[in-house]
This record gives sequence, C-alpha cells and structure tokens, in this order.
Amino acid sequence: MLSAEELLATLRQWAEQGWLRRLDAALPALVLDIAPHTPPALLLSVALLSHLEGQGHTCLPLQTLHSRRHTWLAWPPAGQTALDTLWPLLPSTETDWRTLLVGHPCVRWSSPGDSSAHAEQLAPEQAGQPSAHVEHLSTRAEHPISVRAELDEAPATADAHPLVLADAPLRLYLRRHHADEQVVAHHLRLRSEPAPDAPAPPLLRPVLDQLFGLPNAARVDWQRQACALALRARLGVITGGPGTGKTYTAARLLATVLATAPDPASLRIALAAPTGKAAARLKLSIADALLTLPPVTSPRTGEQLDMAALVSRLETARTLHAWLGARPDTRHFARHAGDPLAVDVMIVDEASMIHLEMMAALLDALPPQARLVLLGDKEQLASVEAGAVLGDLCQGAEAGGYSPATAEWLVQATGQAMPAEMLAKSAPKPLAQLTVMLRESRRFNGPIGQLALAANRGDAPAATHALAQAGPELAADFSGQREHLIHLALQGRDSAPEPGGYARCLAALAQRPTGSEAAHQQWVRALLQGFERFRLLCATREGPWGVSGLNDAIQQALAQRGLVRPDGLWWPGRPVMVTRNEPALGVFNGDIGLTLPAWSAPGQPSALKVWFAQGDELRAISPMRLPHTDTAFAMTVHKSQGSEFGHTVLVLPDQGGQLLSRELIYTGITRARQAFTLVCPQRQLWAQALENRTQRASGLGWVVNAL
Repeated sequence: MLSAEELLATLRQWAEQGWLRRLDAALPALVLDIAPHTPPALLLSVALLSHLEGQGHTCLPLQTLHSRRHTWLAWPPAGQTALDTLWPLLPSTETDWRTLLVGHPCVRWSSPGDSSAHAEQLAPEQAGQPSAHVEHLSTRAEHPISVRAELDEAPATADAHPLVLADAPLRLYLRRHHADEQVVAHHLRLRSEPAPDAPAPPLLRPVLDQLFGLPNAARVDWQRQACALALRARLGVITGGPGTGKTYTAARLLATVLATAPDPASLRIALAAPTGKAAARLKLSIADALLTLPPVTSPRTGEQLDMAALVSRLETARTLHAWLGARPDTRHFARHAGDPLAVDVMIVDEASMIHLEMMAALLDALPPQARLVLLGDKEQLASVEAGAVLGDLCQGAEAGGYSPATAEWLVQATGQAMPAEMLAKSAPKPLAQLTVMLRESRRFNGPIGQLALAANRGDAPAATHALAQAGPELAADFSGQREHLIHLALQGRDSAPEPGGYARCLAALAQRPTGSEAAHQQWVRALLQGFERFRLLCATREGPWGVSGLNDAIQQALAQRGLVRPDGLWWPGRPVMVTRNEPALGVFNGDIGLTLPAWSAPGQPSALKVWFAQGDELRAISPMRLPHTDTAFAMTVHKSQGSEFGHTVLVLPDQGGQLLSRELIYTGITRARQAFTLVCPQRQLWAQALENRTQRASGLGWVVNAL
C-alpha cells in the first residue's frame, strides 16, 4: 500500500513535470504535518483541490470528480497516465467521501443548515437556524459588523481547519474560498428581496414610457425590462453581448432613479469596473448616453431632469480596487462594513472579471440600503482568480425563470407582458428575479458579430466559414509563419478598415513638438490613442506565439527599423502594463501606459515618464515608481477584458492546452471594433478551442438558492 510519504514524493514529481504547481504538492505536506495519520487518499484530494483553485475553480466537486474527470483535470496524456496510477485511491461514492473527510482534524464539516448559519460561529441557541442568522445579518445598518469578519473570526477549534466540506452537492473547499462564498451568498440573498423603498410601478411606468417610448405589445423590450427590474431590489444583474446596450440601459436606469427619487439631489452615484480602462469607458459611455436622452419629467415633482447637471455630478469612474481602498501588502481593503462606501447607487461594468474574493469585499463594503447594478457579458472569460461570479449569477438567464409575482410586477411597471416561455417551470430561483439578459445587438450585427455568435455557439464550421469570406473586417492566417505575424504587428493589415500596426503608431515618436506644454500633451494623447487602435492578444504568456516571445520579437523588429531605440529597461515608445496595484499612484493591475518624454522648456533636458490616459485626463508617472510592469505590444486575452481596439489580432499557440477555450476565442473576437485577424499556427486548434467550453466548479448558485 502506498504510504503518505510516497504519495508526497509522487506529487513533487508531478510538480516538476508541470502537471501541478509546487504549491499543490506543498499543501498536502502541510496537512500531513498537522495530522500525521492522514491517509494518502485525503492528501491526493488536497493536491487536486489546490490544483483546481489555481485553475480558477473555488472547490473540488466530489460528486462529479469521477464522471467529469477530464473536464476538471485536462492534463496532457502523460499526466493522465500518471494520474491513472493514483486515481483508484479516491473514493467513488458520496458515502466513502464522507467517511474519508468527516472528522479529520483539518476538515470542518458544513452541513446544508450550517452553510448559512455557520453553526460553529453562532451562539448555541442560534445553531442550525439559518433564518436567525439572516435576520442578524440584515440588521447590519444598526450593528455594522462585517460579515467577512464574522466568518473569519471563528473559534479556536475552527482555526485549525484549513479545509471545509460542504454538502448538497458534496464539495471540498479551501477555507478562504468557502468563507468568501458564504459572504457573497448571504449578501446576494438579502439583496434579492424586494426593496421597501423601491419605486412603485405606477411611478416607474411614466418614466419608462418617456425613456423608451410606449410599450410594444408585439415584442419584449429587454432593456426596458432590465431598467425596471434593477430597481425592484437592492441588486440588479444585466447581461448581454457586445452592442446589446448594457451601458445604454444603465444610463436610462440612472435617469429613472433620479426621476423617481424623493430627494434626487442627495443621491450618491458611483461608477466602477475591474480595470482602469473599463472604468474610463463606462464613464464616457454613460455620460454620452445621458446627454442624448429624450426629455424626462419627474412624476414626483413635475420638473424636467437636467441631464447636463447629472453628468457634471458623476464622479470619475474608478476601479474596484480604488473604490475599496486597496492597500499594499495585504488582501484586506480600507472599506468594509464597519467603514462602508458612501454611495447610494453603484454600477459596475465588466462584471465577468470580478472574482469571488473581490465580490465578497465589494458586497461587504456596500451600505445595506445601497443599490448595486452589475453589467457584463456572461459568455466572456471568467476572472483569472478563483470564481466565476457573473456566470453563477446568470445561470439559466436565457430561459428567464421569472416567478408569477415578478412577471406581474413587470407588467405593471413596464406595460409589457412576460412571454410564457420566460416563466419558471419549477420553483423560481431568487437570482433569476434579479437578472435580465439583453438579446438584441444594435452594434454587432456585421461580420465580426456573426463570427462572435458562431464562436459562442461552438459552431466551428460557421466560424470558419465567416473567416473564409475574407472581407475587410475579418482575416485569418493559418500559415504558421511567425514572420507573417511580426510583419502584421508592425504594418497592420491594409485591407482592414482600421489597418493598425505599431510601426504606423510609433512613427509619430519622431514628430515630438518643441513648443508649448499643451502641444506636447496633444502629441502624447495622439500616441496613446494610436496605440489603442491596434493590439495583439495572445492565448498564452510563454512560447514563440505567446506574450513574452512576441513582445521581444516586436521590440527587436521595431528597433531594426529605427522606430525605437531600446536602451535598458525604459525607452521612448515602450508600452507597459502595470502588473501590481499601485493605489498611491492611481494605477492598477492591467492599466496600460506608454513611455514618452515629459514636456520640458526648449534647451532643457526631458525625463521619461509613463503616460496613462484616465478618461479625459493624462497621468504621467516616473518609471522608477513603477517596478512592476511588463512590455505590452502583446497581452493576454484575459488582460484585454474591459478594453476594445480598432483592429484586434488574436494569436493562438502552436500547441493545444486547457487554456484554449470557446470563451477565450469569443472574448478575443469581441475586443475588436472594426477589424479582427486570427493567427493560428495549427488549423485544427481553432476547432478544438471552439469545442472546449470552460466550466468552473463552484457552489455559489447552490448556496444562494438554498438559503
């Protein structure tokens, strides 16, 4: 029989092969240190749990681990063969899993009742009474104790439990992810209840008629429905693909909030997104949409809303890290339930990028009475970190799943009946009553949109056919010739509506003005705008077709043409991506800047600065204050979320892998505004990626619906 030490040695070998991280092999060793009699089966389970966490999952799904092994563990053939030798150690039934895990010194058992009540953290008389705990949490306005703190401040006996076993369905967690999931689930459940101060349907209806026109009985206006439903509770979720009008709807939502509020002048409105670029786009899009709204008269006062005044009142959109008060060298934020955000309405764009821990922090920092509206495309890549919160919230959004009460409320508020097929076929789920999926794209109906739809369906023949049409908007290169890609990176594609190419952009480096500071800033802004018109997006970081290899090759090619003169780490024309939050500087992970000279008076030396466009403002930062950056001619698809480029080039690697997925392809395509070019060295990988749908193990949906 395999000993625990022999198992740990095998796990270390797997880490050397790259099938596990070193962390995945180290965590079982920690468990064995705490409990020396731990059986090998449990140690293997811990390694797999840690591995899945590194892949973005929040738990180890024990009930489907065997039946969906190749979904959860998409290892290469050699890794699968090695895994075969240890796989029989793992329990094959729920009963056997319980026998292995329940009672182990490192495992805390969380039954369905405990999953909402946290029995070991409540007074004895409260244990096993979820409703009592929910009632306790709902009084946070009077007793501002952080739910996060409540979960983390477990008794000493629970502190020794780095693992949590949850039921229905059976799943194993790292304690931190279980705590975050509970925080999110409790807040979502509390916010799913109709708000006492929600505007009544008779108040909403005239405002919606002014904003959207009279209701059309022949077709459902999902933007109208979303605007209404987001005001019924303290949480609204609006999902849809590119061009479906998420920010258009959000602007009308803000107008509706102001038109129906008893004291609109006092409302504090916050705009947020996971990245600086997405935040800037959100503010600009909503401001533009507000200024083009039809006149709106408040049914409360009879006065017309001053949209220009509303736009002037909007604060600059900020990243979630900035709103929450990210602090260096700690996971904890300055804002929390004890010191909450001073907001009444918060709209968060690009919500697909929000990971579980961030969502827990955001919900914990919002005042109980504040409204939260999440906007995002549920089909995009989930966050890099663990969790797929928007995907969990939007499960079944296509089918609606509305309760009779929700449908009746919407009829009264919007004047439109909900189609029968959108009503729940069984017990309505709380999250469905908060969620609206926008279904009609008003901007993305051309070739790029059709390609994105085919990719989202996983329809490889249709997607390949769309690319083969070879119109100006779309092109594909399956040649596998890397020099073709480097030429494309420098010169762009002449047939495209937005040719792009870094050589075209950086040619302006030689045209630096020598006059006023205003002229210099105009030059900086033009270079930044030119850089945003073209981008290479890669599926992987390493390798000749990955971010690192392509950045080096493009830099070398530009230098050979004399367009840049790399001298050390920092040089004019170097684009950089910030890889670590720098709240003191006002830049955050994922922000992109361009290294350019600062303005100086004639005859005076000019220092290099890294310039960032933040809305209408320019921010210049000394490179010496930015130690955590990468060159960014090429970037990963993940890092591109929240951004759009005139011409997007999606680069796939020459070898398959778990990273190649339908969601990655869809996200890459939808970053393109005017032109999209696919570069795929191995043609078969294109179809394989479209067939590979990403699924993340999570218990969030189960927990919310069980509360």
